[in-house]
Amino acid sequence: MWDLVQRHTGRVGYQRGVKAEGLSAGAPVIDCSGWVSVLLTNAMRAENLAAGRTVLNADDMKALQGWSDRIIQEIETRTGFVLEGKEITALSLPRCATIGLKMGAPEWASNYPRPRGITHIVQIVRRPEDAAPFVSESFGGSIPPGINLTSLDKWLALSEPHRLAGEMWAVDPFRLAMKS
Repeated sequence: MWDLVQRHTGRVGYQRGVKAEGLSAGAPVIDCSGWVSVLLTNAMRAENLAAGRTVLNADDMKALQGWSDRIIQEIETRTGFVLEGKEITALSLPRCATIGLKMGAPEWASNYPRPRGITHIVQIVRRPEDAAPFVSESFGGSIPPGINLTSLDKWLALSEPHRLAGEMWAVDPFRLAMKS
């Protein structure tokens, strides 16, 4: 995941509703769930390759090709694991957790009921040389908008209101390997 993050951070803009295909556009863009799907799918394929066998199956990878709320729901349902609100800390998070947030009630979400109201998703990635945790996300409200990378501690501090309000859920996509 780290190589993808390094390749695209600061170089890819944000556009709601655009998934992996947006990375190939003349001016590359992607939304939050598209970005998390790209990161997870590539990481899961790499895990399978490194193991020399299927440890993360194609059905699980395909289930991660949705909107932010659906990705969190699929991982939680398939693994039975979720941390909610105040349970989420830098110490409690799985190594490469995926985190969904309820960020208001935007007009665009009114046409599709979202479990828990999740409208944004981010992915924890690790720097290879020291395993330091960072949050990678594609976000439209940032300046500049698009794919950003923030240290986990800083991101958690910025997201503290959502955590304390119980508007944050963390799942562990790599627990999918345990069920195979």
